[in-house]
Amino acid sequence: MAQAVQARKVTLGLLETEFGLQVATNPQFFTEWIAPETLVTDPELQALARVKSNFEHLIKEPPMLEEAVKMVVLSPLLDLAGFYQPPFRIQPEKAIEIEAIDPEEGVVIRGEIDVLVVSGQLWVLAIESKMSAFSLNVALPQALSYMLANPTQPCYGLILNGSDFAFVKLNCEEVPQYATSRVFSLFAPGNELIEILKILKHLARLVVGR
Repeated sequence: MAQAVQARKVTLGLLETEFGLQVATNPQFFTEWIAPETLVTDPELQALARVKSNFEHLIKEPPMLEEAVKMVVLSPLLDLAGFYQPPFRIQPEKAIEIEAIDPEEGVVIRGEIDVLVVSGQLWVLAIESKMSAFSLNVALPQALSYMLANPTQPCYGLILNGSDFAFVKLNCEEVPQYATSRVFSLFAPGNELIEILKILKHLARLVVGR
């Protein structure tokens, strides 16, 4: 079973070797994120517009403070999706340390991945770093290592780095398989937080319905 404490050492190659993890090739494997029929109310639309406006204000004075991004973007999303209310329970996990080399400065950039689990079935991994050095690819192996240790199948994950978001699905019924959604960005035209909230609400219904 995957050990969460050692998650920072996990790579996709290791998960493939040790657990037989495969990328799902069937396009129907992960359709839950595609245009879910989920209602977003006018007050929620206003709240999401406010969240994006707050984010745009935050990035005017870089570097973005990671705690501020988490409070300004992630917390309102989880609230609007209903994850702070019964029957859900949010539990923090041990943060994972990550590091990368800045190719221009030649220095080591360190960050963390904060991990939240919602009712043992939906994993939220937030990459935290004072420099935009880490893409979502950094968090994907860690997310899958936590999800592989979860007996409830299928399970879902959301990984984010402050401005970009992607969803993950893992199913271990036969061979462990995973797939990801497209990347949603706060820099895209319009407000992709609306689609992100729709998907979170849809996943919430799936989790409750089990």
